[in-house]
Amino acid sequence: MKVQTVTKTGAGSTEAIVINTNTNPVNIGFAVIVSGTVNYSVQFTYDDPATGFTTWFDDATITSKTGNEDGYINFPITGLKTLVNSGSGTVTMKVVQAGIA
Repeated sequence: MKVQTVTKTGAGSTEAIVINTNTNPVNIGFAVIVSGTVNYSVQFTYDDPATGFTTWFDDATITSKTGNEDGYINFPITGLKTLVNSGSGTVTMKVVQAGIA
């Protein structure tokens, strides 16, 4: 999968990055780059992000962060996004998914 990028300035959520559920094994790497002042969390879902009726869960290690962070997910999910909790700065999230389709 090529690198997918989403950006958000100010409070609110980035668009969801849809994850390919047909890959095995699941290997998702992500990085969040901060510009300015923000407080953010990385969130994932098991629902279809395209439906709009989605329950999001905070990543256990990237919650209420203020600086650049990176991480990985190695269990099946369907979507990933960044929630800007507060601040007027910008977050950019880059996601790469590897595996055999």
